[in-house]
Amino acid sequence: MRFPVLKMILPLMFLSLAAAAVAAQEHSAYHITRTISLGGDGSWDYLRFDAQKRRLFIARATRVMVADLDSGKLSGEIPDTNGVHGVALAPELHRGVTSDGKANAATVFDLETLKPVATVATGEKPDGILWEPFSKAVLTMNGHSNSITMIDPGAGRALGTIPLPGRPETAVSDGTGKVFVNLEDKGQIAVVDMKARTVTGTWELSGCTEPTGLAIDVARQRLFSACHSGILAVVDAGTGKIVQTLPIGHGVDAAAYDPETHTIFTSNGEGSISVIEQVSADSYRNQETVNTLAGAKTMALDPVRHLIYTVADRDGQFVLLEIGR
Repeated sequence: MRFPVLKMILPLMFLSLAAAAVAAQEHSAYHITRTISLGGDGSWDYLRFDAQKRRLFIARATRVMVADLDSGKLSGEIPDTNGVHGVALAPELHRGVTSDGKANAATVFDLETLKPVATVATGEKPDGILWEPFSKAVLTMNGHSNSITMIDPGAGRALGTIPLPGRPETAVSDGTGKVFVNLEDKGQIAVVDMKARTVTGTWELSGCTEPTGLAIDVARQRLFSACHSGILAVVDAGTGKIVQTLPIGHGVDAAAYDPETHTIFTSNGEGSISVIEQVSADSYRNQETVNTLAGAKTMALDPVRHLIYTVADRDGQFVLLEIGR
């Protein structure tokens, strides 16, 4: 009598497993949706998404390439940005600013014409760069002088310097006057009070070596610090407590958070995007890994269309990868 029962149960079990697998695929399944050939020589660093015009600013060693994401073509270029690492956008002032690492300077440019309008001296080797809405200033993270340079992009001049207790990489703002900075050489996050223009504390990132990418969930007050030791540290932005750590790919250089889908992404130089689901403010789980290209270590998020962009060299050709579901 057992054999007929097994014959009925086994097919049902296989159907249940197949349905679960399909549901898992439908739940995630991020993949490369478009590949755009951009060409051009030189290394690359940070990307910046322009939500108003659907453009992507790409730091390319001596200049910034600007790609039109709708047409899939280059729409312009910002020249003479020696050693450029990144771009900050201040749309309300119609200005953008680049961090020119080898020039120890920042180039202020017009967002409409892309023409440079001013050059501002910074600390040594400006790297990460951020438009900080509370102070209405662009902040450059100066990697060789352990400092932040504050810049007024409208006037095209420096506003002052904030010393840091370590080598800064990426920074994020909570929009209310508090800025968080990954200190790459210390394995820490520095907390900066923009009202007082001073560091008010540092938080240890236990198990984190060389934190680079940093993203923030403002609503839940959570920071996502991506580390070269292959972990993502989820940190309480109010207390500095590590809420959870998760494995990610190696060679990470950027992190992003999508507040609508409650998803965290890290771009890993090994050739992958780690996708992490935010179950709640204090609970996270690895969702999937998307294969990209070796060297695709930086990225930018389109939070409206929920797309990720990253760049790399493919067989000698510089390409832009669009990743979605």
